[in-house]
Amino acid sequence: MPRSVNHVASRARRKKILKLTRGYFGCRRNVWTVAKNTWEKGLTYAYRDRKDKKGNFRALWIQRINAAARMHDLSYSKLMGLIHKAGIQINRKVLADLALNNPEAFKAIVDKVKGA
Repeated sequence: MPRSVNHVASRARRKKILKLTRGYFGCRRNVWTVAKNTWEKGLTYAYRDRKDKKGNFRALWIQRINAAARMHDLSYSKLMGLIHKAGIQINRKVLADLALNNPEAFKAIVDKVKGA
């Protein structure tokens, strides 16, 4: 009795992954084993980098706050220490946005913590 193989399902499974690898370079797009490995590795990178993205943004906010704080003769660490000591509840994302887009408000915060 001949062996029963479901070619329809296995071909559909391969086509689905090959469709996801469109735009990859060389054999990574059309050779099944290479494309499958590349696609799986890409999923791993995507998961890892979603976590790294948060740290990258925090680093960017800190750099922006530091640059703005130094215009007012403070370092980043001294400014953040004074903000916490003054009891101002503001996160780095908002503080960096103020430093970039609204320097007057940032200056008001700096003046308030310097006076406290």
